[in-house]
Amino acid sequence: MAFDGIFLHQVVKQLQPAVSERIVKIYQISDTEVLLMLKGHYSFQLMISTHSKYNRIHFTEKKYPTRSTPSNFIMLLRKYLEGGIITSLQQAGLDRYLIIKVNNRNEIGDRITLDLYVELMGKYANIILVQNDRIIDALKHIPPFENTVRTIQPGARFVVTAPQVGKVNPFEIEKLPETENPTSCLTGVSSLLADEILYRLSRQSFKEIMQEISNSDSLYLTNINDEQYFHCIALTHLKKDYQKMPICSGLDYVYFTKEEKERIRQITGDLFKFTRKEINKFTKKIDNLNNSLQEADNCEIYRDYGQLIYSNLSEIHKGQKQVTLLDFDNKEVTIPLNEKLDGKGNAKKFFTKYRKLSVSKKYINEQIAIAQDNLNYFTQILQQLEMSDFNSAEEIKQELINNGYLKASARKERIKKPKEPNYTKINFDDHLILLGKNNIQNDYISFKKANRTDYWFHVKDGSGSHVIINSATPTEKEIRACAMLAAYYSKYRSSSSIPVNYTQVKNLKKIPNSKLGKVAMKEYKTIYIDIDEKTIEQLLGH
Repeated sequence: MAFDGIFLHQVVKQLQPAVSERIVKIYQISDTEVLLMLKGHYSFQLMISTHSKYNRIHFTEKKYPTRSTPSNFIMLLRKYLEGGIITSLQQAGLDRYLIIKVNNRNEIGDRITLDLYVELMGKYANIILVQNDRIIDALKHIPPFENTVRTIQPGARFVVTAPQVGKVNPFEIEKLPETENPTSCLTGVSSLLADEILYRLSRQSFKEIMQEISNSDSLYLTNINDEQYFHCIALTHLKKDYQKMPICSGLDYVYFTKEEKERIRQITGDLFKFTRKEINKFTKKIDNLNNSLQEADNCEIYRDYGQLIYSNLSEIHKGQKQVTLLDFDNKEVTIPLNEKLDGKGNAKKFFTKYRKLSVSKKYINEQIAIAQDNLNYFTQILQQLEMSDFNSAEEIKQELINNGYLKASARKERIKKPKEPNYTKINFDDHLILLGKNNIQNDYISFKKANRTDYWFHVKDGSGSHVIINSATPTEKEIRACAMLAAYYSKYRSSSSIPVNYTQVKNLKKIPNSKLGKVAMKEYKTIYIDIDEKTIEQLLGH
């Protein structure tokens, strides 16, 4: 656990400017995230997350989507805390929780003091509002039958988390006890930090290590095989390069993207699950239709069965399950029979089946084309969801509602608001690049926002983003930048030498009766591009 008691100790130092600030607004970001807007001498956004894996507290400069219908707990926090002044923000020793004290006035104008306990203990992470040692409410309730010692329910007496017994504060000792593992004898030390302390003891004293930790206002991040490890000192025992950044900015960097997918699932509903279900449905449907088509292609055999039976009616009687006859080439043919029917009845049955299958070919091919179109559509939607932010995911959900795939859960979802989609704008070499991350954004920038002479980019023979540059004469550098963006936001992201088509917008045309975002081109050129992650980061940074 990187966010241990010692790391929280350093975070709390960074949060001290919040003391004496007023809480002006409280927002709910997701089921586990709360954002406090603070104003006074300065303005701050205080992020509190009680996610089981990503629980934390820090100042943030990121923009977060907020729920239009907050939970009852958020409404209660607004009632008690909005307008209040933070008088102190302290950690309990080196335990993984802190207390935010707030002075405010109640409904009749009397001054009251409230305690907001923020507990950052993995799956037990919680936010608890307390007044006079009584719980007003909590984000997560713990009923008496789950924990008889520490019940978290409105009205219950608040019991502080029990301190760690038999451990000492590492900032108060000169030397690490011999033969002892730091995690077993020191408060607030995670196994990750313990490994680093033991590794450094060969060249630094324990006091020097703790002094370096105490003086640190930075987060040191090490990436190993897509896993991220961080603390407030460099993790040299990992023997990898590391990045150094301010603590709060570093926490934004580490956690913002990780929790974005979680927010998409919580706020927009489980679009991923729905989309994968539709992909499986249409995949199975295509398989079944292909089997039916194969049977229809071989329908002449049923006509031949009928003709053979009519030519040999005297040999067929009710009760027979099959009959072996000579066909017109004097070869033996075994024909399955319905034992409840006589010869004429079986022949009629085969002729009927022949006519149905021969007529159904056209219909089956039409259904295969429709199912394949839907399969391609939902495969594209899944790809867009995997690369989307919250606003893009909301637009994807609205698109599915408009197309009748999803049922609107509220009146506001059925109203088509004429607002501009949340497409991405990038300033590059005195020109503006427009990037669409879903079908709604792609359609808007290609047919409503772009000029006829602007250049349009899209990955060849695949689904992906539409990219527009507001230039009639883009340079080679601009063409390569736009092509790289189109390749990056496509299903070929992990490939090399990705072909990207580009042409002027005037050469584009919507395909009649096709889904949103599909276009046809009169003429185009193709460029082959390799994706460079650093170039993409620089482009998106603009």
